[in-house]
This record gives sequence, C-alpha cells and structure tokens, in this order.
Amino acid sequence: MDILRDFVKEQGLPYFYDVIDDPNGHWHFDSSKGMLKRQYGSQYAGVCHTALPAKGHTRPGEVLFGTDSHTCMAGAFNQFATGIGNTDAGFVMGTGKLLIKVPETMHFRLEGRLQPGVMAKDIILHCIGEIGFDGATYRAMQFDGPGAASLSMDDRMTIANMAIEAGGKNAIFEFDSRTAEYVDARVKLNGTKSSYTPVEPDKDQKFVYELVVDLSKLEPTVACHPDPGQRKKAKDMGDTKLDRAYVGSCTGGKTSDFVEFARVLRGKRVTIDTFGVPATPDIVHDLQSTRWGGKTIWDILVDAGVQMTENAGCAACLGGPVDTFGRINKPGIKCISATNRNFPGRMGDKESQVFLASPMTVAASAIAGKIVDPREYLGN
Repeated sequence: MDILRDFVKEQGLPYFYDVIDDPNGHWHFDSSKGMLKRQYGSQYAGVCHTALPAKGHTRPGEVLFGTDSHTCMAGAFNQFATGIGNTDAGFVMGTGKLLIKVPETMHFRLEGRLQPGVMAKDIILHCIGEIGFDGATYRAMQFDGPGAASLSMDDRMTIANMAIEAGGKNAIFEFDSRTAEYVDARVKLNGTKSSYTPVEPDKDQKFVYELVVDLSKLEPTVACHPDPGQRKKAKDMGDTKLDRAYVGSCTGGKTSDFVEFARVLRGKRVTIDTFGVPATPDIVHDLQSTRWGGKTIWDILVDAGVQMTENAGCAACLGGPVDTFGRINKPGIKCISATNRNFPGRMGDKESQVFLASPMTVAASAIAGKIVDPREYLGN
C-alpha cells in the first residue's frame, strides 16, 4: 500500500480509496479491535468490483480492464469488462491501448421469473453446469431476454461476475432503464463522468452457442468440489454434512445478498461456524442502519450466530495468509460459500472442500449443518 500510495502521488491520480486517512502514514493492525471491528479509514472503498459501480466508475458502452479475473462483473452495466495481467495493465497505463482478440459470443436468453428461494447465483451456477467450467473459454457470455430484464442490478452483477468461472472472456447485459437508474444515480452522487453511450446488439449478430433458461423452473443449486461446473440441486444433497458457512466477496457480499441471508436466518441459529464479510464499507453501513422488525440486518445475523466483520474485503474468498478472517486452515473441512470459486485450496487448505451456493442456500445449510434447500426454511 505504501508503494501504491507513492505512485498515486507521483502520477496525480484523482481516485484513490486509501485504507488509511493519513497520506503520510502506514496501516497497522490494531489488535485491540480484533478481526470484527473496523480497521480502515474513511476513504477505503472495499472490493474493487463492487466499489467501482458504487463509486460511479462503470458506464455503459465503455471498456474496462482490471488486474483481477472478476473484472467481468462490470458487464452487468452494459460494459465490456475483462481481467488482464500486470504487464498488460502497465501497457494500458502507458499507452491507453491494448490489443485483444474479439471473442465469439454465447447467447443465454433468460425467460420467466425467479421463484421464492431461488437467486441469481442459481442462474449462473445452472448455466455453468450446462457448459462446464471451461465451456465459455475466451468467449463473451451475452445475457438478455425478459428474464434478464426482471433482474436487479445486484442480480446481474452476480451473474456477470462468474463468467470467468466458465472460462469466459467477459459477460454482458443489455442496457435498460434499471441500468440507467443505477449508473445515473452513482455518477451524480460521486461527481464522476456522467456521459456514456450504451451498446446495442447487432441486428445480424451470430452466436456459437445458444441456451434458453426458464427462470421459473430453476431450483436452488450447488456447485460441488472441485470446480464450479459440478452442479447439483440443493435438495438432493442432504447427506453432505458441513463444517463451515461463508457469505461475502464481490459475488455474494452485496447488501441484497445479506438481506436474503437474513431472511432465512431471522429468528434462528446457525449450528456450524458461519462467517459474513460485506464487500464494501457502504454495505456494512447499510446492514447496520437498515432495520427489520426492530432489529438491524446486522444484529439479526449476529444474533443468529454469524461472525460478522466490519472489515469489508475479499477475506477468505481467495485464501490469503493463515490469519485471514474465515480462512480454512485444516484439511477435510467442508464449507458452503456464497463466493465464486471452489478449486482445491481456493479458500485455504488444499484438502478442504468448498461448495458454492446462493446466500439463501448458505443460510439454510448453516442452520441444518448440512446442505439443504432454503425453501424448507422460508415462511417458518
């Protein structure tokens, strides 16, 4: 961070969301606050993929390159967004250009509407299950249709985020009034560039693959160890006992994700170690200030036994050092997670197993101590 801070000063970069407030200081872990209390300054923005749109930096029709594979999440905003390596990033910074091959397009037409207990995570896990975790290698995944139009921006972000879990170069949604409402509000709030030109599908567009998905027929879905393409229905996995549950990351750490997590957990208790990591400080604020039946969403989760941290970030989604919050440090641990990737060692120990699911499915499974269908817990 110190090197990055110096680079920002040298280049005069206008947008830098530093983890500390003192421009000449250094970040230090405050052991008196521990893992759960806030350890960052007022400018820190959290996970970049969630923070970029929230801070008014994602606009329809633009091209976004980022040095992380989940940069493709910005495709939810009608943007060509994809991950690149550090060398390519240096070239972009120095020249403003990058040579890339135009990907072929796979078409996913979404129809119908999601039923209670089913979330956007189930849509993308279903699609990846259809084509495999390498089925979209260096291809664009285009999502459209009346079902796509019915999805919130958070839902679209979840789906676009996991294009890379199918090997995709990028994902993209059509521009509509929901896109405009979100983008216009964020650029106005943050004073960022307000003009943009959305892209529309070519009238003669051609696809290398087409799939129609009826959202009304989807059920809670789980991607099993060892890759995101190992799809099963949650209701068929009752024999899979769990040791841990986790909700967070750019994929599953948004405000709406925690609201649905709380919808299942409200008035109940988890029976296994359960961790909650919001993606951004703004989401922490949302959860600590939004009340539901006399309690904040945050308190509902804490009272249910969830270990909630104010330190928004990636945390155990990418493993990290052994002292990372929520990291799996023992072999044989089985964890159900609302994150995006479950290859061996992704969340820590290489002998652990990670099962990917929606926040609702994670919540229900945390209560049961085994993988279950969240619809069993709705309305109870």
